[in-house]
Formats: sequence, structure tokens, C-alpha cells
Amino acid sequence: MATIRKRGNTYQIRVSCGYDVNGDQVIETMTWKPDEGMSKKQIEKELNRQAVMFEEDVMGGQVTMTKKFQTFAEEWFKEYAEIKLKTQTLRNYHNLEKRTYEAIGHLRMDKITPRTIQKFVSDLCRTKKYNSKGEETGTLSPKTVKHYIYFVSSVFDYAVRMQLVKDNPCRNITLPTQEDKERDIYTLEEVQKMLSLFEKESEANYKYTIFFTLAAFTGLRRGELLGLEWKDFDWDTRLMKVVRTSEWTKEKGIYTDTPKTKSSRRVLKLPSDLCTKLKEYKQWQDNYKASIGNKWVENDRLFTKWNGEPMGMRSPYKYYEKFCKRTGMRFVNIHSFRHFNATAMILNGIDVKTVQTCLGHNDANTTLSIYAHSFQEAQAHAMDSVANSIYGKINPTNIQSEQSDANCVKQRFQIKVTTNKGQVKDNTENA
Repeated sequence: MATIRKRGNTYQIRVSCGYDVNGDQVIETMTWKPDEGMSKKQIEKELNRQAVMFEEDVMGGQVTMTKKFQTFAEEWFKEYAEIKLKTQTLRNYHNLEKRTYEAIGHLRMDKITPRTIQKFVSDLCRTKKYNSKGEETGTLSPKTVKHYIYFVSSVFDYAVRMQLVKDNPCRNITLPTQEDKERDIYTLEEVQKMLSLFEKESEANYKYTIFFTLAAFTGLRRGELLGLEWKDFDWDTRLMKVVRTSEWTKEKGIYTDTPKTKSSRRVLKLPSDLCTKLKEYKQWQDNYKASIGNKWVENDRLFTKWNGEPMGMRSPYKYYEKFCKRTGMRFVNIHSFRHFNATAMILNGIDVKTVQTCLGHNDANTTLSIYAHSFQEAQAHAMDSVANSIYGKINPTNIQSEQSDANCVKQRFQIKVTTNKGQVKDNTENA
């Protein structure tokens, strides 16, 4: 039932919509001002009509929540995000609050429309960014703009689920297009060169050489590599489980978390020579542990600091940067090893579902989207093989030439592992 309050020359109409998730009563209000010259009877009649219409709108779900976006977003953090989201994701969303609240924090949730969000997107695209010296370095990237909208959309999705608003205004907007950049990844020859140089590294850098060898052969994310523990390996079956990640935030320091998605929990089979190298590394770590005695902090991690504590997130990067400068290797970032691993599988004819599973992607569409160029190249060679079958019957010389080309492509991504004994074995089964 609507209630009416007179306020000066206006009237406030209030309708109760029940209670929110905290048990607080939700009240919807509107203000109505009579036209000049209306008689007392006309005002009373029209006021009652407005009250009935407003109550019908509220109870019908057309008007739902008067809370400002910032107020509800802060509630969303406490009620949902802090409970459900990963620490790193939560931290990233908090970093987006200031600019978001400045733009739409003062607006009522039920007054934010797709056009409001689209204007926010446009303003973000024009927002300048600066480096630590205060120098302008351009505007926000399309990827950063998308993160802002993902944050706003997540808040509205929660409001929709709680039946506090009817629609999510972020569903109908146009986001900026991100330019496709050619990934800077190693060729097979470069990876082989890197593995060869690792054989000459000092004992002090042993753990880092194992880290990057594993990165190339498994395609694990940095946090997944740093989260590996010895109990994750079954030497008899050569299976490795990926069940945790090592992460870092300023507030918590280094901490252990679950993998990025459900699909990121996976089991990979390792080449026998790689297992041999890992066993040798385990023996080295055990000997080192014994040499420093009670200074060692008991830990099952593969990759640790000098005293056994989990290795820092930036330690592998710092080592590899110095390694490249010292040896003349071309430097790529750690995630590029994951791209190399995926490309190697694709160009060796591994199907998209298997690639998806090995990488721990949520679905095959993600894999196809990220590695579209590699799949196109693999498909082109597949078409060549069809041509070989058709035209080869007519001209045997052509088929030999085409087969030679196809073999060259396959060999580009067949990695060989050099063992400590100097033996070289082909491990294309797990490339």
C-alpha cells in the first residue's frame, strides 16, 4: 500500500518492496509536483492516480532499487565478492573502485541504463595514463576498459540474482576492440638453444633451469609452476597433478590458492627424460636441505627460496632476464613459454580438445580464440596433405616435395631433451 507525504509544494509517494538480503526494508519513493492552477480536488484525484501507478510499477518489477551504485557495490564486496572470488581477482576489482565510483557511484541502480554504461566506456577510452614519473604514456588500453565493465557487470549480475533490479545494463553495450598483437614466442631452435645453455648453468641456478624447462614442456602458468609440490608427481606412471597455485598480494604476501578455474585442475603425462631430470633435481634439493640443517623451513615445494620457503613470484623473471643478458638469448616473458607449448601441440596435429585440456582452459572456444593463427596454419598444412593425396598420383615428384615440406613444419616443434648423460631422445608424444 502506497503512503503519501506532503513536502512543501510537492508530494512524496512511498511503497514498501519487502526486505533486502540484510533484512532491511526496501522502500521505493517518487516525488510528484502538481501543475500550477490545479484545484485541491484535482490534486487529490491526480495524486491518488500517481500513487496507484507507482505502486503497480514497483510491484511489477519496473522500479526496484533506489540505492546508489557505490553503496550497493560496497555491499556486494562484503556479501559476495569477499566470500566467492579469489584474492587476486578481489584485489583487482578494488583497484577499479575509485574511477568507477567517480563516474557512476552517485547514480541510483535503477537509473543506470545501457547508455550510461556506454558513456562510461567512451570516457574510459579517452582517459590518459601516466608512468611513475608523471609522464603521459597514452590512454587506457581496451583490455583495461573491459575490466572496468566486468566489475560493473558483476555488481549488476548480483543485483539481478537478488531480484533487486530487473536487467543488467552492461549486456547491451559495445566494448572497444583490442588489437591483435603478434605473440613474441620462441621458435623450436631457440628453445633447444635455451635447454643447451641450461646445461652449462651453475649449481646455484639449478632450480631456475628446471622451472623454465618445465614451463616449456608443460605450458603451466607461472603460479601453477610455483605451486607444484613433490607429492604431485607419480614417477611410476609419469603423471603430474596440477592442483594449486602460488600467488602474492601486498596485503597477504605469498599464499597458496586453488587453480584459476575448475578446468585448470588437471593431470599431465611427462616425457621420461623430463622425469629423470626432475628426479635428479629432487636429489639435489634433498642434499642441499641436509647441508643447511635447521635453517631449512620444511616445505614440499619444488621451487623455493634458499631456506625452503616458497619462491617469490618475480624470482624466475629476474633470473631469466639476467640469464638472457649474460648468454645472449632473446628475452621473452614467462607466459610466452605457455604460448610456445600450445603452438607446438597445435602444429604437431594435436586436436583442439586435447590442447584445451592440457592448458586447463574452461572450454575449447577459449583455446581456439587465443591460438586462432596457429590452428589456421595447421589447417593449411592439412589441406596440403589432401592435395598430396590427389595430385601425388599424377606427379610423384610433387608428393615427395610436399611431404618434405610437411615434415619440416612438424620438426619445427619436436623438442629433444638432453639428459645429463648426453643422450638425446625424441619426445614429440608430449610436445
